[in-house]
Amino acid sequence: MTPLRKRMMEDMQLHGFSKGTQEVYVSAIRRMAEHYGKSPDRITEEELRQYFLYLTNEKQASRSTCTILICAVKFLYERTLQREWPTLTLVRPAKEKKLPAILSQEEVRRILSNVNQLRYRVCLSTIYACGLRISEGKSLQVRDIDSGRMLLHIHRGKGAKDRYVPLPQNTLEQLRRCWASHRNPVWLFPSGVHRRWRMATAETPICGKSVRRAFHNALKASGIQKKATVHTLRHSYATHLLEAGINLRQIQSYLGHHNLWTTARYTHLTRRAEDLAGKTVDKLMADLP
Repeated sequence: MTPLRKRMMEDMQLHGFSKGTQEVYVSAIRRMAEHYGKSPDRITEEELRQYFLYLTNEKQASRSTCTILICAVKFLYERTLQREWPTLTLVRPAKEKKLPAILSQEEVRRILSNVNQLRYRVCLSTIYACGLRISEGKSLQVRDIDSGRMLLHIHRGKGAKDRYVPLPQNTLEQLRRCWASHRNPVWLFPSGVHRRWRMATAETPICGKSVRRAFHNALKASGIQKKATVHTLRHSYATHLLEAGINLRQIQSYLGHHNLWTTARYTHLTRRAEDLAGKTVDKLMADLP
């Protein structure tokens, strides 16, 4: 690890960035450095400008990819290198109006039934049943379960915020069965190979890559053609709650969204809302000459 990368990672830790954010920022900076074949602190303003044009015109990078790079570069140069880059004020990726893929409840069950290993199946099932981000799901600890109140305590979610989410009885039983298979004193989903004693003494949780791989393999085995990811389970959870009549603000609380508008986008994804709107429009317009 270069001294510059080490310094940037330390600065991000001091700013309270999650491990996931640190990884994507460092990865974005590394790709830019590899593109020019030199250290990021030697890249000129014009080269930075040309790199954004390259991403936009040749790579046709998504808005999220460009936004991550903007944030990573801004942090590196303004915080770690103590520089200002006027180019950053010109870069504004076009807003995308894409809606996320949503799985039906039956599709969620088909995918989960194709996850062979208990640890990954229960992890993915909990992510869906509690509307978690992958970083939150894989890092759950034994202490996070409040079986008395049937709640799951999410520690330091996005924005370093804690929250409680409802814990379904079936999910609690699955978590207990999973824990009994390894009995790690800390982690519900410990790292390590299949041997029970290794998982029982693991000091870290399973990695996100392995959870994503388990989901991808199960999705492929299920025959479902939607472009779904682990995060799709969270989107589906919110949509299914909304379809079931749960208040939007309550869903906002469960998801840990800072802004209600972020949660409100799920109103565009509910089949029930679409059906009701269609029937209402038909009724209103029925008497038109």
